[in-house]
Amino acid sequence: MNPTDQPSHRGVSILTGDPKKAIIALSIPVIIAMLLQSIYNLVDAIWVAGLGGDALAAVGFVTPLFLILVGLGNGLGAGVSSAISRRIGSGDRKGADQAAMQGIGLILIISAAITPILVFFAEPMALLLGAGDATPLTAEYARIVFTGTPLLLFASISYAIFNAEGSTKKTMYAMGASALINCILDPILIYPMGLGVAGAAWATLISIVIVSALILYWLFVERSTYVTLNVSEIRPRREISSDIIKVGIPGSLQFVMMSGVAILINAILVTTTGTDAVAIYTAGWRVVLFAIIPLIGISIAMISIAGASYGARDYSKLRSVHGIALRYGVLISLTLTAATWLLAPYLAVIFTYSAESAHMAPGITAFLRTICWFFPFVPAGMFSSAIFQGTGRGLSALILEFFRNIVFITLFILLLGISLSYGEIGVWWGVVAGNTCGGLFALFWAHRYISGLIRYQ
Repeated sequence: MNPTDQPSHRGVSILTGDPKKAIIALSIPVIIAMLLQSIYNLVDAIWVAGLGGDALAAVGFVTPLFLILVGLGNGLGAGVSSAISRRIGSGDRKGADQAAMQGIGLILIISAAITPILVFFAEPMALLLGAGDATPLTAEYARIVFTGTPLLLFASISYAIFNAEGSTKKTMYAMGASALINCILDPILIYPMGLGVAGAAWATLISIVIVSALILYWLFVERSTYVTLNVSEIRPRREISSDIIKVGIPGSLQFVMMSGVAILINAILVTTTGTDAVAIYTAGWRVVLFAIIPLIGISIAMISIAGASYGARDYSKLRSVHGIALRYGVLISLTLTAATWLLAPYLAVIFTYSAESAHMAPGITAFLRTICWFFPFVPAGMFSSAIFQGTGRGLSALILEFFRNIVFITLFILLLGISLSYGEIGVWWGVVAGNTCGGLFALFWAHRYISGLIRYQ
């Protein structure tokens, strides 16, 4: 069946239409959703910071493990999104339906295997991560948050399904609802109810439960999506599962590598400076993650658009998608660098409003004024990786991430932070240098890949 013969669906029409309009239309709802979610992350850090450095550090020690979990969901989500969008591009609607259900089946199996480990071994993991005096708080926070692992991963796969078919507004509504619920519950559970850092964890868990119920209604009751889910299709299909896994597992491993680097950074900071350095890094990095949301939103949209273009064998459109996204991304990044550098002292105040955390303000300001210099090189790496993921080349995307994290970032943070004894300042500049080299390497490889597709078409 030709893609143009597919039943009418607004999202699919946008996905397979003009690339410039598709990038804007599909990325904006995702960007709004992620901004709302990151506003919650910032608010969460602000409320937790009021409890003191140990509480904020406890969240920081759990963050690498949580990133692995989120990375698993996002990685497999990228595999599901790629598999669905490529089938939409080639006109295989039934295959798209099967890929969506296979993705949900995979995530249920994985959740059953890892949730007990994360919950019951929270304290030993906290000790291994170097939490030290903050171990009890770290373990308490981790047990509650990781109880919601199955629902968190289910939500990630559901967002991938929505994004793959161009229904990104559903992703926006669900993530927005999650952020709103969290923002309301955080201060209530942390302070008036006296739960402390555990209150932040409970707010996260409750929001996941509510949002998962909303997603289940959309998928299995309302059935307003282009993709139709049939529970009977959950049984494993080797070809489709393999297609998802060859993008999803490398995508998940990318986050594992990022988390490994985060663990290394925490260890270096604790060794050279102390737990306050981890708290500074935790607070500052949340600002960074908030700032690059527009770039992440564009990259998520690119996976679906690239997949549909590749499925339709329209490789020239693939080049257009990459070029247009890079132009948008560089403009956004330069603006972010200037804004972050200028606003750094004011952003630091957000995390240092209490007497217990006021001493961290200069450190957070210095961190932000250093780390913002890697923003202009983020689009090159992120968007190039999205091209590989969208076209089913998960291994290539993983190799890019390996060079960025394991080769470049690790090399520079060890060189500047340890070998040259610059401590925490060296670690920050190491992150900047590593991301810069990784972005340029990714851009070069993606350009050669797309040119090769066009040449041999």
